[in-house]
Amino acid sequence: MNNTMKRSTKNQLLLLEDVDDLGRSGDVVKVKPGYARNFLLPKRKGVVADPYTLRLQEKLREERAKQAVVDKADAEQMAEKINTLVLTCEVKVDPDGHMYGSVSAFDIIRLLEQEGFKIEKRNVVLAQSIKELGEHKITLKLKEGVPASFQLQIVSELGTLEAPPESTPEEKPEGS
Repeated sequence: MNNTMKRSTKNQLLLLEDVDDLGRSGDVVKVKPGYARNFLLPKRKGVVADPYTLRLQEKLREERAKQAVVDKADAEQMAEKINTLVLTCEVKVDPDGHMYGSVSAFDIIRLLEQEGFKIEKRNVVLAQSIKELGEHKITLKLKEGVPASFQLQIVSELGTLEAPPESTPEEKPEGS
């Protein structure tokens, strides 16, 4: 039983930083030994939870609460600016009006960076890459869960929102 107790305490870590999909700074979490050994401990994102480190827990939570207030205010300001945006992305299309490739989260990040916003891939809520011309509403999830969205117009390099019309016979001027 003592061996089992040791094994479970080795898997408990006190997080020193926020870790996506795991917890926030000051949380005590149970993780698999490999994840702790290969990622959390070497990157100094967590320490083994023992009586000494658990005393740090309250201090870390207080610091995290203060940082959360600052992060939320910053995210709300950014969301106000982003919500008014209408961005345009030019893509190559074939003669039938179908896009070559697609517009992915990385393309959206690049467009936002050109506008002065620093966004990470995890902030872009995109189920799948966009493969059609036209207007699309892009949703973002900023720090502290603050939502934002903007309109993205995907146009062909020719500058039209729609696919080119079906091939029609061209009229030639008389006398040609």
